[in-house]
Amino acid sequence: MATTADFKNGLCIDFNGEPCSIIEFQHVKPGKGGAFVRTKLRNLRNGKVIPNTFNAGVKIDIIRVERRAYQFLYNEGDDYHFMNNETFEQTFIPKTLINAPEFLKEGQPVEIVFLAANEEPLLCELPPFVDLTITYCEPGEKGNTATNALKPATMETGAIVRIPLFIESGEKIRVDTRTGEYSERVKG
Repeated sequence: MATTADFKNGLCIDFNGEPCSIIEFQHVKPGKGGAFVRTKLRNLRNGKVIPNTFNAGVKIDIIRVERRAYQFLYNEGDDYHFMNNETFEQTFIPKTLINAPEFLKEGQPVEIVFLAANEEPLLCELPPFVDLTITYCEPGEKGNTATNALKPATMETGAIVRIPLFIESGEKIRVDTRTGEYSERVKG
């Protein structure tokens, strides 16, 4: 059994029967009364952020999660099929567990987080940035760059990303999977 003194960012604990990860925490020792720990926890099953306050020294259950490298193969409706890079076993995960399914393309490397106790997949994380080819966008207007204007572009995965006016169809861009925003143009 661990206590609140063992808290660190990223630690996975059992909170009210749900697997949660500590996003941030703060030990508070007021002048009057006992010390406590303010935390923000992310529920690993549904992604909700829960604020909670623990009294200092309270016992907590640490749970073990494993991150494994997988490769995206294809999707069938709301089920996405992945292959383990080490054992070549295939598994499927519902769309709700993937942080940015609209940016997945065949062969994309991802990390799947499993609850070690029962091999339950908790979430699937794409890399922070992915390179995608633009399949369609309106042509840019010459000389219309005085402002930071953006135009919608359709990616090879079907996702729509807002890009600067000077970028054309067929070019590759880097997209931030956490925000879904354009990051930069990919050279070569």
